[in-house]
Amino acid sequence: MKISKEARRTSRQLFRACFADGKLDEARARSVVALVTEKKPRGYIGILENFARLLRGESERQNAVVESATAISDDMRFQLKAGLAKKYGRELALQFQVVPELLGGIRVKVGSDVWDGSVKARLEALKNQLA
Repeated sequence: MKISKEARRTSRQLFRACFADGKLDEARARSVVALVTEKKPRGYIGILENFARLLRGESERQNAVVESATAISDDMRFQLKAGLAKKYGRELALQFQVVPELLGGIRVKVGSDVWDGSVKARLEALKNQLA
């Protein structure tokens, strides 16, 4: 469903109002949803849909998924966490997964950013070059 420019602008303003000290305040976000649902301004469904999309995007940017072929040592986990915090300028919640199909190396996903240093990706790139 396409939403109006006004609804999009309103949802962005409400989204920005949900931040405190540079972090998303969940209580503010809940109160915004309750207020919009109660008042039902013009285009409120579009406002809520876009607001939810913005919240999902912010949530994805706060989390990182690290996939590896084998379990990662605690020292490597600490180094990854520090490196990602330095790159993004904030602490990220890391989720570690073992994916044997990668064969070796790691793949890191933060929001829409993906860094793939796996053996599987290298083999696929080599296959594409030779084809």
